[in-house]
Amino acid sequence: MRKWLLLLAAILLEATATISLRAALDHAAWFAVVAIGYTGSFAALTLALRQGMGLGVAYGIWGASGVALTAVLATLIFGDPLTATTGLGIALVIGGALCVELGSQAAPARKEGIAS
Repeated sequence: MRKWLLLLAAILLEATATISLRAALDHAAWFAVVAIGYTGSFAALTLALRQGMGLGVAYGIWGASGVALTAVLATLIFGDPLTATTGLGIALVIGGALCVELGSQAAPARKEGIAS
């Protein structure tokens, strides 16, 4: 459970940093939030990996969720367009991350089946 909370923290910090990057274009003070967000995100991702989360699963979910969350937040905060094509892309990214997670869960079961 702890590794999933750490991954969630990494996702939220990454999305915050990316949104702050856009805000920093107009107000340079936001660069401090960018630096803290990305540093914290990588630290939380590292801790999730140390808790035993697979690299492919962690990176896939972190990246996909970060893209989806950032796109939605950019629409809400900055008025960026969120078209049907963009929504389809977000759904595909989330579906891909889900497939990576499900595949990683099936791998040990398949490996045990081969060994027995």
